[in-house]
Amino acid sequence: MISLNDLPERLQVDDPEERHTISPVSWSQYETLLSEIGDQSSYHISYLNGVLEIVAPSRRHESGKTRIGTLLEIYFLETNIEYFPTGSTTFRKPDQEVGVEPDESYCIGTDKEFPDLVIEVVVTSGGINRLAIYQQLGIQEVWFWSEDRLAIYHLRQNLDQFTANFGYEAINRSQVLPELNIELLTKSIQNPSPLAAAKAFREGIL
Repeated sequence: MISLNDLPERLQVDDPEERHTISPVSWSQYETLLSEIGDQSSYHISYLNGVLEIVAPSRRHESGKTRIGTLLEIYFLETNIEYFPTGSTTFRKPDQEVGVEPDESYCIGTDKEFPDLVIEVVVTSGGINRLAIYQQLGIQEVWFWSEDRLAIYHLRQNLDQFTANFGYEAINRSQVLPELNIELLTKSIQNPSPLAAAKAFREGIL
């Protein structure tokens, strides 16, 4: 833990994946910080119930989320699925004191206040539980890319049945994109060549 007053100095530390968790932080302090940092900040900021988390993404993190986003957009284009990319938009609900900036996010079919699908690339562990945040926002599906594998979680109506994952069920196939070949997508993300991965993925879905 570090204090909010020490934050600007600590953010200068040359560690591209350093994670800062601060508590307690009020909702007004969180919103003030967002305003001061601005939309062009490279830091990812999350807030839940008085806990503030700031992550400075590494190159590996940014490469992973961009590659996944590229492959998904190929899929949308080739399968003629209407989509609205919302990227790392700051999504928040002041009444529930929750806010987050996902790595990638999409509304499927129609544009909405909150995305249907969010993607998180996990390089370092710890911090606020992402499923706890996304459940508060009502995000239908969350994908985690970690250690070269994709984990998919879908929000259920009966939250009590999946309390360990804050109402999300771990599933093998996306329900937001039910026709997507997850095995093909995973292999394509694992491919060390982004160009070869994109070509192979496109060929695989045609």
